[in-house]
Amino acid sequence: MTAPSQGVTAGTSQHLVGLLLGTEDDWPRAFEALTHRIGVFAYGGRSHQLTTERVTIEPFDLRADSRYELVIDRLAHWYYHPREWLKKVALMNDVYLLNSPFTFQSMEKHSAYCALMRLGMKVPETVLVPYKNPVDNVRWAYTSERYNASFDLAQIAHDIGYPMYMKPFDGGAWRGVSRINSDDDLWRSYNQSGEMLMHLQKAAEPYDVFARALTIGPETMVMNFRPDEPMHNRYAVDHDFLSPQVGQEAVTIAQTVNAFFRWEFNSCEMLVQGDQVLPIDYANACPDVAVTSLHYYFPWAMKALISWTAFCAATGRTARSHVDPTEWFAFADDPDLSYGDKLAAYQGLANVYFETDRYRDFCATALPDLDAMVLDWVTSAEFDAMLTRTVHATYPEHEVDMFLRHFRGLLELWVNDQNPAQQQPEAPDADTPG
Repeated sequence: MTAPSQGVTAGTSQHLVGLLLGTEDDWPRAFEALTHRIGVFAYGGRSHQLTTERVTIEPFDLRADSRYELVIDRLAHWYYHPREWLKKVALMNDVYLLNSPFTFQSMEKHSAYCALMRLGMKVPETVLVPYKNPVDNVRWAYTSERYNASFDLAQIAHDIGYPMYMKPFDGGAWRGVSRINSDDDLWRSYNQSGEMLMHLQKAAEPYDVFARALTIGPETMVMNFRPDEPMHNRYAVDHDFLSPQVGQEAVTIAQTVNAFFRWEFNSCEMLVQGDQVLPIDYANACPDVAVTSLHYYFPWAMKALISWTAFCAATGRTARSHVDPTEWFAFADDPDLSYGDKLAAYQGLANVYFETDRYRDFCATALPDLDAMVLDWVTSAEFDAMLTRTVHATYPEHEVDMFLRHFRGLLELWVNDQNPAQQQPEAPDADTPG
């Protein structure tokens, strides 16, 4: 992208980025294309280059070296063999991971609820109830007979109040989530939960906005999310749906979650009631970055992912794989701090964790042309071919033309918005593709 500056030493530091993937192909193609376009960049008196490789799953020797400097993981939250490989390369080879399986395995949604409650966040009332079906373990019958206390599920629900949601304690892409409006709903969902360990969580209703924040490193985009819409229509193109104060609170909550748990590629869902922000879901090991759902926001996500990856590689950023809540809880437990004071303190800790000032300087000096490069890429035939391939793979053949027009229109809107001096066309109808 940029010619090496004076003082750059001979030779280029090659940084191999592994992509650990499942079914996705759109954003990996985008990431690969952008790293190729960036080429060699200069930082810290050296020249650097990102290269990529899709990781294959195979037997591995625990003492073997790793060629990867950083791995972007989109698979290990459900596929255990690569998860154990990630742990190995982190512990044995100092490979930087987005994200760390250590915290995502041990600090799931339940732990995240507990931590954010202690931090003073406005998490709705939540109760964990025992399994409906016996655990598949020979010791269960004896243990439960002696120690499992009887409980009144309906009374717990009445104390929380309807409506509420029943959902698995460890999350899982809406797996097992049900809305509970009555005792009949409660018993039906609980009886169907089987061996899933479930939360009962008070519904935050009515709410004004459902906000979803995608955070990659210190970059956060808070989007107006409509969960009841089909996937292509869930993210509304809306720049002013939150007040500046509420918008900043949403950013701080999202970055607090990520810095606290060492999650650097994560999404956070929040409900907004007036000037109240209620976080409800914020442990997403594989956040949505598909072009067919993010559409308008897809270029921003790719730019943020490229920038953070390049920063971590070029600066030799040291991974911190385990949670240390000491500093956070010192602010949380301080009775002299208001909620606003605590948010400001948490934002400060997040900025320290993400080295935000250093990162901004890196982007300005090492990747000064990235905005223009991404704009050029989004308007290229290469990008349109990726989009076309993805739409063909996602939708029935008779809907392909309709959705191509839909996504091309939204991406054209993004392109036009990058040049404020240019007259802005009206946004495509967000409710109907085409």
